[in-house]
Amino acid sequence: MNTKPIIILGIESSCDETAAAVLSDTNILANIIAGQEVHKNFGGVVPELASRAHQQNIIPVVDEAMKKAGIKREDISAVAFTQGPGLLGSLLVGGSFAKAFAQALNIPLIPVNHMQAHILAHFIGTGEKPSFPFLCLTVSGGHTQIVLVKDYLEMEVIGQTTDDAAGEAFDKAAKIMGLPYPGGPLVDKYAKLGNPLRYKFPEAKIPGYDFSFSGLKTAFMYFIRDNGLDNTCTTPEEFISKNLNDICASLQHTIVQTLMNKLRLATKELEIREVAIAGGVSANSGLRNALLAEQEKGNWKVFIPPFEYCTDNAAMIAITGHYKFLKGEIAGEDTGTKARLYF
Repeated sequence: MNTKPIIILGIESSCDETAAAVLSDTNILANIIAGQEVHKNFGGVVPELASRAHQQNIIPVVDEAMKKAGIKREDISAVAFTQGPGLLGSLLVGGSFAKAFAQALNIPLIPVNHMQAHILAHFIGTGEKPSFPFLCLTVSGGHTQIVLVKDYLEMEVIGQTTDDAAGEAFDKAAKIMGLPYPGGPLVDKYAKLGNPLRYKFPEAKIPGYDFSFSGLKTAFMYFIRDNGLDNTCTTPEEFISKNLNDICASLQHTIVQTLMNKLRLATKELEIREVAIAGGVSANSGLRNALLAEQEKGNWKVFIPPFEYCTDNAAMIAITGHYKFLKGEIAGEDTGTKARLYF
């Protein structure tokens, strides 16, 4: 007997991407993302502008996702939305739409933790999946965490940044060098052409599995200032122009090694050999190559998500909604969004 598939509409609006996805069981039928170009003029995301853009984008994005998936409203089993963490104004747009949509159709409403969703992106579609328990390094512009994943919805943060995230370190360093926003992908691009060992940057010594990147950002700022006034260059801009590839490669090497050293410690002490990465910075080629090198040595079994599931997207919200739906974890109409939301 054929059983009706579980159709989840996922809504993501935690920062500056308005996204909607349609999931049939664990298979994605549509995954639509609308970006916001307006923030490039300001060198970072402006919360007020982000929430206004979400209001403009949310209905067209959902409509496109449903059309691409070839479904009707009555086919949807539940609506999953990002409850947090994120920008409050942005979260409110997606959350309010999801509530109204679910109420109008009289279907379940499922709140989703954005950081858990990044991890569960590994379970979208077919292909080999991590086995429980496994470790996931979740790295983005706002978060850096090592998570012990015991089950689909049972996770424990065992290490995290004590100040700034790795993604923020990439973006702030790029801004110091005068690169346009978002700067992280550009650092990665230039790093591929440079010598990662030419310049030495400090790595914070934090106990346990925690991270710190604020000192690196400060050291990088002084490095650019001081080396721009040496015997060969008269300005920081000239120094950057002449040495951009090597600067980016050395910076990326330092950030990646900081992440990898903590991950190596965790895998050794917890005796876990299956390792995954998630979040926007998981698209970074330096980090991916470092993980694959460990796998080639036979130390770990590594799981790296497709690029489309690294940055913020609604497919990861939908897959998390799928597993919460199976467990009956649905919410009432009084469920709110939370800028700060923990596991």
